[in-house]
Amino acid sequence: MLFTKLAREFHNLPAVGVLVQTLISYLVGGDSSNWVRDLGLPHYNIYDMPTVSLRVALHLALIKSRRKFIMFDYGSVAANMEAYGSPWPLDLGEYYFLIDIPVNLVAGQKDKVIRQSTVRKHYKLMKDAGVEVSYNEFKYAHLDFIFSHHDELLAYVMSRLNLVGASMKQQPHKKLLKIRGKEGQALGIAV
Repeated sequence: MLFTKLAREFHNLPAVGVLVQTLISYLVGGDSSNWVRDLGLPHYNIYDMPTVSLRVALHLALIKSRRKFIMFDYGSVAANMEAYGSPWPLDLGEYYFLIDIPVNLVAGQKDKVIRQSTVRKHYKLMKDAGVEVSYNEFKYAHLDFIFSHHDELLAYVMSRLNLVGASMKQQPHKKLLKIRGKEGQALGIAV
């Protein structure tokens, strides 16, 4: 409720909005997205406020510190063995060769949350692993991909979806291998 009240105040008191915009932009590395406007949208409310759990935040920090796209590290060999069957968390980049569907990556030239260099790194890893992958850059900040409906981006997404639709008609039916994760969540791999 406090957050909802603050979001309303951002619009009623423009100076507070500018201050919050500056602070959020600073916290996320200087990203120029309109954070105040987007926080005031109807999907942020007291009944279903989006959050980030402590474990997700720790996982993101781990990925950033190790500079690898790895699974969550449970902190002990025994816990990692139970979760992954390995004493250390899996490096997902090493398993990109299992991806057998087209992947389309986009990066924002003004995005300071997920930088272009990070997206290009994953593009290169996927390309080297034989994944059918494409890469495109747009002059957007982080939230522009979500809340701004630019014709350029929509046209790109639709063109990629049309390619997938055409290729799916030409491929034979594939089986989906279902794997259960530690907490029962279903993971699927096409074989």
